[in-house]
Amino acid sequence: MSKPKNKYFEAIEPILKSLPSNPGIYQYFDEQGKIIYVGKAKNLKNRVRSYFSQDTYQSGKVGVLVKKIADIKFIIVETELDALLLENNLIKKYQPRYNVMLKDDKTYPWICIKNEPFPRVFPTRNVFKDGSSYFGPYASVKMMNTLLELVRQLYPLRNCNFSLTKKNIEAKKFKICLEYHIGNCKGPCEGHQSEEEYNETVTQIHDIIKGNINSIAKELKIKMAEYAAAYQFEKAQLVKDKIEHLNKYQSKSTVVNPSISNVDVFSIVSDEQFGFVNFLKVVNGAILQSHTIELKKKLDETDVELLEIAIVDFRERFNSNAKEMIVPMKLGVDFLETSVTVPKQGDKKKLLELSERNAKYYRLEKQKQKDLVDPERHTKRVLNQLMKDLHMQVLPERIECFDNSNIQGEYPVAAMVSFKNAKPDKSEYRHFNIKTVEGPNDFASMEEIIFRRYKRLQDEEKDLPQLIVVDGGKGQLSSALKSLEKLNLRGKITIIGIAKKLEEIYFPGDSIPMYLDKKSESLKILQHLRDEAHRFGITHHRKKRENETIKSELTEIEGIGYKTAQALLRKFKSVNNIKKAKLDEIILAVGRAKGLFVYDYFKKEANNKRQKFTS
Repeated sequence: MSKPKNKYFEAIEPILKSLPSNPGIYQYFDEQGKIIYVGKAKNLKNRVRSYFSQDTYQSGKVGVLVKKIADIKFIIVETELDALLLENNLIKKYQPRYNVMLKDDKTYPWICIKNEPFPRVFPTRNVFKDGSSYFGPYASVKMMNTLLELVRQLYPLRNCNFSLTKKNIEAKKFKICLEYHIGNCKGPCEGHQSEEEYNETVTQIHDIIKGNINSIAKELKIKMAEYAAAYQFEKAQLVKDKIEHLNKYQSKSTVVNPSISNVDVFSIVSDEQFGFVNFLKVVNGAILQSHTIELKKKLDETDVELLEIAIVDFRERFNSNAKEMIVPMKLGVDFLETSVTVPKQGDKKKLLELSERNAKYYRLEKQKQKDLVDPERHTKRVLNQLMKDLHMQVLPERIECFDNSNIQGEYPVAAMVSFKNAKPDKSEYRHFNIKTVEGPNDFASMEEIIFRRYKRLQDEEKDLPQLIVVDGGKGQLSSALKSLEKLNLRGKITIIGIAKKLEEIYFPGDSIPMYLDKKSESLKILQHLRDEAHRFGITHHRKKRENETIKSELTEIEGIGYKTAQALLRKFKSVNNIKKAKLDEIILAVGRAKGLFVYDYFKKEANNKRQKFTS
């Protein structure tokens, strides 16, 4: 073990040499005696000593931590799981600076079944050790309220806070209220409902809240059949209504095979700074709980490490005793009596994918919130990602994109759009009329406009872009490169081609294209550039074509200028329509004198064509 440049190393070296090889947790303290990091280990000796190896010490974040370690303490435990649980508790208690942070401080509601005669069922955010039954906590208040509404639809329960002891009821201390008269309560306060019947109802509510809906439905079906056999059809109908309420609730919740019972599902998505872990609680194929938390990385923790931390937190917070966990990867900790499944296909795989979608959606929503609060931060993040995806060395703050437009070689033009900090900078947009190329030749046209653009920037000593994008594949990219070589700019500016069909990204000298994720922000920026250049080029091409049409056909008429020709085309849409128009219609559009010029010209032209045809 090499000796790193840690001024406290002489004091902690004896501790490092005497560390046991047992599983346990270790605590690092700074010179003020404050805990700065808590970790777990399968082998304390190997794990703690690894921090002081030369490779580990030289790495960025870990190196900063190691420099501040002034003392080390450890606690030996029986198993890795014990170490994980103890680590989780100590992190929550001391919140060390260099540990993963669980960013979730909400107080979640519970469903309480009160420990009292004729128990009440109600939501609460306070849990007391009073003998009452508490179910939860519920990350989704909507889910909890849906469950409570189902209970109210199935079972009339009291909601008063009277002490309904047998003695008080017999003494007639209470009177039935409006809830009794409208059917929301059966009046136990006056003895209209027995405690035995009420407690039977509460037992069924326990099962429903736990997710055992199928067993309740079976019991109700038996009871409905008994009522029907005894010709008690009104009671049978009431039971049938309850079964329908149960089926309706279950149809909203069931997502996979109902035989998947009492399972916890965990998934993780992460980036350089955060991990996002989603938890699903599944009973009989129905999701009873769903929640996602954000974990802030401190020391480049792996997905497995983050997932293990989150699993312990979730199972503790939601009082889970599930016998099976579904996870996306093999864990480094044995969770004893709980089996761990990494599904490859089937219903369990679908559940895992559902959990992953929830985690991704949560990350996306968090990112949107941050972007709204700090747009500059969002822009920098997007540009950094684009720089990373395109293997650039500098941030692409200025991007220019080129596109050619022509119809069968006629009216060839090109367009360039410029983006500054990932947003259009329309003051820098440019149009190009192709000067040196005849006929439809996209490659030669691209070579011309690239040369003209950057020759001018060089002559005017203006800043060059960090990224050039050409609309097209290998051919257009090669043509653009020829011009950059002539200007001695090849290698000084990153240049790529983007092909339209499959959104292929081409790099100079590489015949195999790169494909970006269809949902990536980098691809969206490149698509926006390409589409904006195409739109800008088409607009210019259309305008030039119209101008050429006006110039070649209408302005040849004596007495008709450009503005009059424009007015005629606005009115009649095309030259053919003008030729077919009546004299009165033309005069109405441009006046009598000019109208006569136009009408006589096209009438004379038509007569000449007719004479040629007859001769």
